[in-house]
Amino acid sequence: MSAELFRTDAFRAKISYENAQNTPCYSEVSDGLVWDRSMRRKWFVAAVITTLALISDGAQASIRITFVKPETFRDDDFRNRARRENAMAAFTKYFELLDRRYLTRNQQLSIEITDIRLAGQYEPWRPRYADVRILRDITPPRFSVRYRFKSGGTVVTGQETITDMNYLSLPGARYSGDQFVYEKEMLRDWFRKRFVQKRRPAG
Repeated sequence: MSAELFRTDAFRAKISYENAQNTPCYSEVSDGLVWDRSMRRKWFVAAVITTLALISDGAQASIRITFVKPETFRDDDFRNRARRENAMAAFTKYFELLDRRYLTRNQQLSIEITDIRLAGQYEPWRPRYADVRILRDITPPRFSVRYRFKSGGTVVTGQETITDMNYLSLPGARYSGDQFVYEKEMLRDWFRKRFVQKRRPAG
């Protein structure tokens, strides 16, 4: 089962299910974008498979990802063990993909993630949408990180907060079936700037 995100132009809330194959599940709300969390079971199974894949792929990676006390992260999803482990597995796998795509054999990168706020937030005062993240301009994804990057004989360390206030303008993102599409687009952009183009943080 897959989910898609829609922006609506009138006050309404609707969940529709398509026939025989049960796909897709669409959720709409009046003043934002929504992500239906009813499909999380599928992603949790995928996270287990991802974890097994990381065991075999990890030896090849030149990147090390550490989540520092993830149960204390401010995002609501990190207060639930299954959702927390799902997110950690997904982001670890994605960072390893970026490593394979952009870094060379003589480069090593260590990233410590100290806090995460995923895109959107839950709005419990909407009774029909207790398990739905409402995506607004004021709720962008946000990662707090520390890193150590070694390239040849040069070592660079840093600490910063990664965010994207324009995340809702990403072309095609709302139609993606990826649960963390906004976070991954933001991380890819940051990764390329910092470790491929080697641009220093602003300020």
